[in-house]
Amino acid sequence: MLILPSHFDGARDWLAKRLDTVKLAPTGDVAPSGEATTPAAVLVPIVLHDSGPTVLFTKRTDKLAKHAGQISFPGGRIELDETPEQAALRETEEEVGIAAQLVMPVGRLAQYVTISGYRVTPVVGLLQPGFEMVLQADEVAEAFEVPLAFLLDKQNFTDKIFNLPEQRTVTYALNWQGRIIWGATAGMLMTLYLTLCSETDIREVD
Repeated sequence: MLILPSHFDGARDWLAKRLDTVKLAPTGDVAPSGEATTPAAVLVPIVLHDSGPTVLFTKRTDKLAKHAGQISFPGGRIELDETPEQAALRETEEEVGIAAQLVMPVGRLAQYVTISGYRVTPVVGLLQPGFEMVLQADEVAEAFEVPLAFLLDKQNFTDKIFNLPEQRTVTYALNWQGRIIWGATAGMLMTLYLTLCSETDIREVD
């Protein structure tokens, strides 16, 4: 089991080194088709509590036109003049009210291509506890934290199968206290697991 250093600087340095060392091939809900995708970024926010690190998630409101009610990371499109880090921090501040200066980006996970045509760069960031949130009411129904140890236990991942018009695809799902995390978010969590924990089945890329 991964035991992250409990102090901020140690956790930052360990994660930065691991994210820089382990480079996985891009993955996604669908196989790459060569079609154009929209660049996007999400923040994977790790909160360093004394009792153990957690990851912050949002639940989308039921009235959204796309992905209503789903659990996700804060994030969205990358604007033309932005880096993935800047986009992830901007979207996080817009969606949950966490100021960008409170987040320490430490690295990126492998990109993830979604069924809806986004090529997502997950940015891993560290936060100290005690921050305040103001949820964007039109988009975010709630925000909650899940222990990192739960998310890095492969036994908590189950397969979820989708039969699409042109192909059958398999993604992952996790159940945390009745909240189902699935789809692209669960796929990125599997990438997080493979990056931080797995000593085997890691595909190194140039």
